[in-house]
Amino acid sequence: MSKLIPLLAGFLLTLPAVSQQAAEPSSTQPQVKVNLLNVCTPSAEEQKEIAAALARIPKQPLFGSDFEISHGLSTLTDAPNFLQPGQSTQMSDESSVARYVRIRREFAVQALFSSVQYSFSNDGQNMVETLVLHVRDPKDLIQVSIEDSASSISSAATMLAANTPASRIRLERFGKSSVALARCTGSDNGPPPNQSAYEPLFRSASEVATNYRSLLGVRRMVPAELAQIPTASSKAVAKPKSAKPAAKP
Repeated sequence: MSKLIPLLAGFLLTLPAVSQQAAEPSSTQPQVKVNLLNVCTPSAEEQKEIAAALARIPKQPLFGSDFEISHGLSTLTDAPNFLQPGQSTQMSDESSVARYVRIRREFAVQALFSSVQYSFSNDGQNMVETLVLHVRDPKDLIQVSIEDSASSISSAATMLAANTPASRIRLERFGKSSVALARCTGSDNGPPPNQSAYEPLFRSASEVATNYRSLLGVRRMVPAELAQIPTASSKAVAKPKSAKPAAKP
């Protein structure tokens, strides 16, 4: 009995320490990892990745028989992702309605990319073109996207004919953060960054976008598809004419 009492006392003294160690993992919050993309001044390694991905986009692809052409209306509640802080673009706090056209084609051969999708959007203030190429067997690279934009002061046909230069390049990678490069303007805190070193990348992306405008026939197809979309001021359903009462015999 005399040996049992010290043993119990020692056991009771260790209980607070054990309970405290067991409670620590449950009180620990899960770690949240946030990756910030340096779209204005990507590193030298990221520039090499962008250049390599753009160089592998086929210039004269063989398209399969599968294709898709769609158009419609989309309600926008957030600013488009191509906009950068400090950019002098007219934006409204209210939601807007954008008219869009999408074109998708499949590549016929077993190349790096399996399909290409082009989209054109016009919300009345900004017109945006986006070209996305999806990788067939994604191991490191998933997709490449090229984007450009212009004000809606001019028509869609005028923008498409002008071959608007690329303003944003983005690589989606498997199991890694994205790599992006975008045109950046100055802010109230300072002048715009010097992006002269990235001009070859912007020029290469613009050449890809210009080439696929011709390959997909967007200069003819997009204005024709947009013309079929009703505007907010147009009447959705015409009122039926009232039938005249039958003449009495």
